[in-house]
Amino acid sequence: MLKPLRIASYNIHKGMSPLNRRLQLPNMAESLQQLNADVLFLQEVQGRHGQRALRFADWPHEPQHHYLARRLQHRVAYGLNAHYAHGHHGNAILSRFPIQQWCNLDISVNRFESRGLLHCELQLPRWPVTVSALCVHLNLLARDRRKQFSALNDYIQRAVPADHALILAGDFNDWRGEACDHLSEDLGLQEIFHHLHGHYARSFPARFPLLSLDRIYVRGLVPHHAEVLRGAPWGALSDHLPLAAELLPRFYLH
Repeated sequence: MLKPLRIASYNIHKGMSPLNRRLQLPNMAESLQQLNADVLFLQEVQGRHGQRALRFADWPHEPQHHYLARRLQHRVAYGLNAHYAHGHHGNAILSRFPIQQWCNLDISVNRFESRGLLHCELQLPRWPVTVSALCVHLNLLARDRRKQFSALNDYIQRAVPADHALILAGDFNDWRGEACDHLSEDLGLQEIFHHLHGHYARSFPARFPLLSLDRIYVRGLVPHHAEVLRGAPWGALSDHLPLAAELLPRFYLH
């Protein structure tokens, strides 16, 4: 019997507390270890930040994606989105399983918000399908996101084989709920919280979550469980709450 694939999507806010007063990366690592997810889709991962490295004595000497991968004993791929004088940040996918190949797509539509789509191909032991894992962070303005939905559509149709299981997760900034109209109709993707619970997950702001910004979409997979990780310690770690889920291949027979 196959074990469900345990995944989580989390905007880690560059490893900082909601108001940027404390470095929370070590606490995030400890909490993510306890979560025991097979694959993590992370946004706002700080590859380097020279100023904060001087400000915080416990700032790690390695990029945050390498730090988390080492703590969790996962493989990692990092997609640099935004580069600036004192550092850079982007998306990361951490996987318990080998990452066969990966690439990073620039989906920026203006010079003020640098955004990307990180794509990893995963082969899970005994699974009958390859898993295409895509981690994304979209723009704040609806008109920009519509352009990015179009870019996602074009890329997935071109780069993800139809017989692969597909997971598209991340921070969509989609408080208007427009993403499903584009992703469901054009790509056959299913948002797992909406499927299981009838509504999107409220994950922002972390202390009093009111907005549904974070999403997990799948194709060729059946969601068996999905939850927003609320309360301690999550409410004090980042400005977003993590989403967690368990998935099985659609055509898997017990």
